[in-house]
Amino acid sequence: MEFEDSNLNALGLYVAESLNKYGILYCHMIEPRMKIVGEKFECINKLLPMRKAFRSTFISAGGYDREYGIRAVAENRIDLVVYGQLFLANLDLPRRFELNAPLNMYNSETIANPDPVVGYSDYPFLEETNA
Repeated sequence: MEFEDSNLNALGLYVAESLNKYGILYCHMIEPRMKIVGEKFECINKLLPMRKAFRSTFISAGGYDREYGIRAVAENRIDLVVYGQLFLANLDLPRRFELNAPLNMYNSETIANPDPVVGYSDYPFLEETNA
């Protein structure tokens, strides 16, 4: 769902609280929570009231990298992280996160390209050396 309202925070909180009545298994919210500060990202944490109100699994997407995802889960701000663009550009993302390896940069110009070779399938996999 996408909402437009004069008070999105209050609306989001109302929706999160209302979902509890129906035994919904999870709530997945997306917002651009990250803002660029110099060359770093800062978490805005606007979803925290909704996370506290919703009594089941809370999932969020919107600009997470490895560090912020780990921290958000550790601080109980969310239960699960969605890594949309990062996963599209790094189909081996779990292994890259495990090794704290460099990531491929996401190319928004080719990701939805109808070409069967350019876009989803042309990102390189991590080359590991046997130690």
